[in-house]
Amino acid sequence: METTARRRGRPRNEERLAQREHEILDAAVRLFASRGYAETDMDSVAHELGLAKGTLYRYFPSKRDLFQAALNRGMAGLTEAVDERCAPVLDPVERMVQAIYAFLAYFETPPELADLFVQELGHFKDQARPAYFAHHEANCGPWKAMFEQLLADGRVRDIPAEDDHSPMLDLLFGTVLANRFTARKSSHRAQARAIVDLFFHGLLSDSERERRRQMERPR
Repeated sequence: METTARRRGRPRNEERLAQREHEILDAAVRLFASRGYAETDMDSVAHELGLAKGTLYRYFPSKRDLFQAALNRGMAGLTEAVDERCAPVLDPVERMVQAIYAFLAYFETPPELADLFVQELGHFKDQARPAYFAHHEANCGPWKAMFEQLLADGRVRDIPAEDDHSPMLDLLFGTVLANRFTARKSSHRAQARAIVDLFFHGLLSDSERERRRQMERPR
């Protein structure tokens, strides 16, 4: 009876693989942001990390896959940051406020992510939805449910269902891009306070809002 044990391959070190993937994505974000999508190739990413190109291809089969993975990781990190900040907050209005602060704070840490947003729009016109908006649509269920409860409780105005998050989404997206490409120095806290004040309290005074309501009444 043969007793020689079959030689087995070395177990994969999942932690090391995950760490290597993280390093690759970090390098990819830096290069895409500084050089642009067209001027960044797999060779340059491999060189940045001191890797053989074949090793890089084992993780990401194409430059497009690498770019999308970097973008998706950034969006997943945004969701995690917002959820972590909002988790202990019980009041739903305050949860929305804290989400705004967390959103803008996140983009102070990896500002290059905004560059990838713009490059995606320029190079991947075949995509049905940009990653930023696709990610929002995939994760907005709990926020929509919370808004519907606020509406039922009479704490927010009744606005069309398709608009209950898009104005804020667009406002935050535009703020992130403007910050990146105009080199604004305002802190995320100051910007969040201004957005919260304008979005929750409006621009017009009470008397001006009443005047507008009178003007809009059917004659």
